[in-house]
Amino acid sequence: MKKNPLSQRKDDHLDIVLAASPTAHAVDAGWSALRFEHCALPEMALDDIDLTTKLFGCTLNAPLLISSMTGGAERARFINQHLAEAAQTLGIPMGVGSQRVSLRSGQDQGLTEDLRRLAPDIPLLANLGAAQLRESDGLDLARRAVDTLQANALIIHLNPLQEAVQPEGDRDWRGVLERIETLTRHLPTPVIVKEVGAGISPSVARRLWDVGVAMIDVAGAGGTSWAAVEAERAGSPAGREVALAFADWGIPTAHCLLAVRRAVPEIGLIASGGVANGVDAAKAIRLGADLVGQAANVLSAAMISTQAVVEHFDILLRQLRIACFCTGSRNLAQLRRARLLPSHLPPP
Repeated sequence: MKKNPLSQRKDDHLDIVLAASPTAHAVDAGWSALRFEHCALPEMALDDIDLTTKLFGCTLNAPLLISSMTGGAERARFINQHLAEAAQTLGIPMGVGSQRVSLRSGQDQGLTEDLRRLAPDIPLLANLGAAQLRESDGLDLARRAVDTLQANALIIHLNPLQEAVQPEGDRDWRGVLERIETLTRHLPTPVIVKEVGAGISPSVARRLWDVGVAMIDVAGAGGTSWAAVEAERAGSPAGREVALAFADWGIPTAHCLLAVRRAVPEIGLIASGGVANGVDAAKAIRLGADLVGQAANVLSAAMISTQAVVEHFDILLRQLRIACFCTGSRNLAQLRRARLLPSHLPPP
């Protein structure tokens, strides 16, 4: 049976990201510019550090998010199963990849109520592309995305750069903000907006907050460059050259996070994009993140098993806990006030 073109595209994306193309991480996310002041007398027990937090009324064991990864390739079925089971075990939320293919084609790739059965106690976040909101049934598609998973919220992902360099991309983005506003007014669950690796600026964040968006995932530059990924699958030398010019495009995650937190202090913030370990996660929380997301870094583990995903995040959690310990932070609120060395303070 001939593969759906959208499914083929998602398969291509998985192959390229898993191959760790050297062009896929072309920007420093900004974490290396930050350094905590070390606390040599923490006066606490490492095991007493409290990493719990809340998301939409649900208590989480840690401020981590399994970020939107894949939806549309057939092998996404077992990837999503492993991720959901791991999220349930860890007590952290999970965002699914785009549900466009499963909703349009009927090839569900595991994005069904079965996912909720695997993860009954954690927040599940549905996902749809902003460009799909412009379609005549965009609002209905968004509702179906949420209902299919019994999701706690809906992620709308913004990827104008990826769409612009993709041969089959959606290039007409007129009226997207208005459609997001309509969605926030009619959808019974909160709406989260995320970029996919180029970052969200303070001015865009403010506009999103003003139309009712509950949370933003800044998803800045420093992780996977989707322009570079699209260059790898370009159908012509010209298409590859166009896309590669934007391989390092975007706002580095740390800069993006700090600027959005200052511009829109009321909004919930997720930091993703180049978060390599628990020390990066601690820095993101210090700059104002409520949650810290990982996607590409856990994809290899998700291809293997649920236990591999759990072990991956166990390492990150140990690192985050030690970062709290060595800054004298008993909980996340104190970590957000941890001292940074003067020469490594973020720009005003």
